[in-house]
Amino acid sequence: MLQEIAPRRVLIGHKVIAEGDEQALLAEERGAFAGSVVKVRRASGAARMVARELMRRMDVSPQPVIKADGGMPTWPEGMAGSLAHDATVAVAALASRDDYLSIGIDIEPAEPLDPELIDMVATPDERAAIQEGMRSTIQGSPLHGRLLFAIKEAVYKAAYPLDRVFLDHHDVEVDLAARTAAIRNGRTVRFTFGQSSHIAVLAFIPATQAEPER
Repeated sequence: MLQEIAPRRVLIGHKVIAEGDEQALLAEERGAFAGSVVKVRRASGAARMVARELMRRMDVSPQPVIKADGGMPTWPEGMAGSLAHDATVAVAALASRDDYLSIGIDIEPAEPLDPELIDMVATPDERAAIQEGMRSTIQGSPLHGRLLFAIKEAVYKAAYPLDRVFLDHHDVEVDLAARTAAIRNGRTVRFTFGQSSHIAVLAFIPATQAEPER
């Protein structure tokens, strides 16, 4: 499923999180997780293991992926990447900045979102779409809210490194049919998604895409 959602020239990999993955954090990476519980360090180590394997596949010497200000990972010169994990699986995506200005990935369990969170995640128009029960793939299903959440997380990861603007969930309006998300600053981010045991979303901003109007 991850390979199916990968746009052209984007690599995506995954790893089931296992005991001991926290040891994969390199010395340069550990400081950002000094106060984190073991399960966070473990998942973060697993995601970086995947990222370094993707670097090898792109003929880039594996390097530390340091958590920078704002919580976003830093990538080797000329690379755009993203990390994500839930309680069981870690994923990473990597591409050349010659092809993509930025990418963002998110993974969520294929489980309904808590109904109490729908209003926090979905805009009025998005809530109306959920209520109408759209009849294609997982749109309109009990997983619709979870999908919206994952899309907005991935879009934020793609947009923040470029714009450095914090986004609330309601600052992003998702058009599932067009596979695009409109951000309040005028930027439009494209995305792909898929479902298996998890919902995975890859948001991407091509290198040829014009900057948003300010």
